[in-house]
Amino acid sequence: TTLSRRFSVDLHQFEKDGKYWGDSRNREFESDAEMIDEGKGSVGKMLLAEGDSLIYVYDFGDDWRHQVVLEKIIPSAAATPTQSLCVAGERRCPPEDVGGPFGYDEFLDVIFQPGHHEFSHFRGWAGGEFHAEEFDLKAVNKLLGRMKWPVRHRR
Repeated sequence: TTLSRRFSVDLHQFEKDGKYWGDSRNREFESDAEMIDEGKGSVGKMLLAEGDSLIYVYDFGDDWRHQVVLEKIIPSAAATPTQSLCVAGERRCPPEDVGGPFGYDEFLDVIFQPGHHEFSHFRGWAGGEFHAEEFDLKAVNKLLGRMKWPVRHRR
């Protein structure tokens, strides 16, 4: 799988072993560290063995930092060599521009308190009811199935 999925994620980068991969179109946002074009890397080349991990940084303003860990390699007829398959997950994604981890904590505090003065505003912003513990495995795999994956050539 390629590092970039190109689905509404513009400002992001991947970090592993002191190296940084990112979207070459966003050069003005990179730090002093050298940025490798993410199109030249793949998760399959970075996470080789169970336990390997990398950091995915999303939305530099909110600074979401996610540790991605290869927990297990599962041979499956359901996934081709050029396709990823999610086998499990937890929690729903926070709304866009919620303010990072601290803003999301505040958001969760407010949306579960109907008497809070920001309750209606936050619920409306989230599109109505928000079930933070919800995870839709079918929806995730449907999204993964729609993505363009690079073709691997066998030797």
